[in-house]
Amino acid sequence: MLGDIEVGLPSATEGLAALASATGRAGVSLEGGGMSVVDGVPLAHFLVDDAAAACAALSAAGLGCRVNEVAMLHLAQDVPGQLAACLAAVAGAGVTLRAQYSDHAGALVLVPEPEHLHAAREVARRWEQERAGAAARSTVSRAPRPAHPTRRRSRRAPLV
Repeated sequence: MLGDIEVGLPSATEGLAALASATGRAGVSLEGGGMSVVDGVPLAHFLVDDAAAACAALSAAGLGCRVNEVAMLHLAQDVPGQLAACLAAVAGAGVTLRAQYSDHAGALVLVPEPEHLHAAREVARRWEQERAGAAARSTVSRAPRPAHPTRRRSRRAPLV
């Protein structure tokens, strides 16, 4: 199951390189995420398919690791305001996020505080249901109209 690894780094560039090297040697793929520096402290969040193996490799490399469970959903990338609407729903559910990023397949990854995981996953479930419903409605509304059953196409030659 996919999980988020949260890693405090001793330095931004070198620490990030050490993280990538350690997980790569362990055969753990980084599926999305990133690193930022806040008040001079680099902190990385990455989505991995084997968090236990990632943390073991990072520990062996001298890097601390925390595993966070995630909630994932998809945004309509061509619709401005999707992220705002999604995050409003997350905030409305009382969810506090540790991080938010996208994976390599374009899914939105929410990393909630552990006590808010259930609520975050419920928001994601509802979001996906609404998105599926909207897609179905869009498909129906765009379906070609059938020919009227009582009208026949004219076989007359076009006027020149």
